[in-house]
Amino acid sequence: MNKKMKVGVIGLGGMGRYTHVPALLELPEIEIAAICDIVESKFKPAEDLIGKPVAKYTDYNNLLDDNVVDAVHICTPNYLHSVIAVAALKKGAHVFCEKPDAVSVAEAEKMKAAADASGKVLMVMRNNRHVPASKYLKDKIENGDFGDLYCGRCGWTRRRGIPGKGGWFTSKSQSGGGPLIDLGVHLIDLSIYLMGNPRAVSVSGSVYNKFAECSDISDSEHSKFGEKVEGGTFDVEDLAIGFIKFENGASLQIEFSWASNIEEERAFSEIRGAKAGFTWENGKCRIFGEENGLLTNSAPIVSDAYGNGHAKNIRHFYDVIAKRSKPDYTIEQGINVIKILQAVYKSAELNREILL
Repeated sequence: MNKKMKVGVIGLGGMGRYTHVPALLELPEIEIAAICDIVESKFKPAEDLIGKPVAKYTDYNNLLDDNVVDAVHICTPNYLHSVIAVAALKKGAHVFCEKPDAVSVAEAEKMKAAADASGKVLMVMRNNRHVPASKYLKDKIENGDFGDLYCGRCGWTRRRGIPGKGGWFTSKSQSGGGPLIDLGVHLIDLSIYLMGNPRAVSVSGSVYNKFAECSDISDSEHSKFGEKVEGGTFDVEDLAIGFIKFENGASLQIEFSWASNIEEERAFSEIRGAKAGFTWENGKCRIFGEENGLLTNSAPIVSDAYGNGHAKNIRHFYDVIAKRSKPDYTIEQGINVIKILQAVYKSAELNREILL
């Protein structure tokens, strides 16, 4: 009988407890051996999900020093992603990290260097790559059905959906930014992935903070993430908008908001090709083309729009470790996305285009 891989989950907030732990419990070759959080009251709910007592830590360094795990899942505030990842890789553990990869290019590059030196697998959550509509579109793209993908636009815009207002989500020192780094990493990554991972060469953008003093009303279930802090910090943007040019001549418009006076929340990627174009929206897709002299619209039938993309991404991570699959994500791709995010912030600050 094969020995189970022992895994530790660091950070037991919404993503750690309700996404990573359940996904790990679906994998028969995995044993959750340790959990870690600075708030001890989160231990019991996590153990109740796991179904048995496990090693518990309030300091991730102690977890790593005890050598009780073969891999760790990092589900902490953004600023700790790179710090914990580097420490875990140096201890010889594989690392699966929540997005964003890191809060800066320099920190993301430290993660890559540590992974290269350790020989261990480092992967960052890219759940939207694993939903059924994304797989469907990627296959058609690689088959040449869309022709040259030359431009697009993507975004995740909310009417009211500020997560953890006053807490780490809205504190730049811990989050690295607002909806651009929180939501942008999802749809920018998906769009660039579907476009064939072209390299960005220039970025321009603007950011706004107009809702720091707004009421706590919300029409988005996603605002439940994070813990609100009354009178806390809100020094990040609530909306970011920008434009990316790529080395191959393609371009991408972007827009991300936690709060904006629009009709309703929307997460989308719309890419235009020379033969046909498509829209990926909230986990479903539509294709717009031409056939036999007529314009055509088509859409695959998807019963479960998001298709448990988080769990499939985690499954893929362990398939890569076991060499059952080749990684569909590289840390270089993650670094490129962080470069784009940082360039948007810099462009907004300097009021000019930034060359990469």
